[in-house]
Amino acid sequence: MVEEAPIRAGTGEQGELFPDSSLPDELVGYRGPAACQIAGITYRQLDYWARTGLVNPTIRSAHGSGSQRLYSFKDILVLKVVKRLLDTGVSLQNIRVAVDHLRQRGVQDLARITLFSDGTTVYECTSPEEVVDLLQGGQGVFGIAVSGAMREISGTIHEFPAERADGLEVDEAPGNDELSRRRRTRAIG
Repeated sequence: MVEEAPIRAGTGEQGELFPDSSLPDELVGYRGPAACQIAGITYRQLDYWARTGLVNPTIRSAHGSGSQRLYSFKDILVLKVVKRLLDTGVSLQNIRVAVDHLRQRGVQDLARITLFSDGTTVYECTSPEEVVDLLQGGQGVFGIAVSGAMREISGTIHEFPAERADGLEVDEAPGNDELSRRRRTRAIG
């Protein structure tokens, strides 16, 4: 169950994570193997989550043999959050509810929240005051700062090959010199 907290602006609100518009274009996506490496999951998990509708690729889904799913930055962020919730013991049923809630948010909104859980319920917090309120219940909780996951992904996502859904060339990011390309090719296999 996800408890939705009111969004409050003010001193407790986290600052913008990507003020310089460094998020990938919404048509830029990453194939399954790259999405797995970025999110820290296995291909088997990715495939199962896509087939069961837990995390579907929003740029391009697979249609028949030989087609490739294409995952957006937000999809990979949700994959990483799902992995962290699973690692801490939250049930897949409760994770599905949390993911449905996250899907309704934009990437910039996600940067402002932290997810907390007592192992059963998943809570959303957008200010330090809400964290205190949750802890007064006496139960142990853990937190997943979505902005931290976003920073991790944005730091590594440029190391993987991307493609655009519309077929145009992906703008080369800084650090795409020949040495960087060779390192990526060697890392991906």
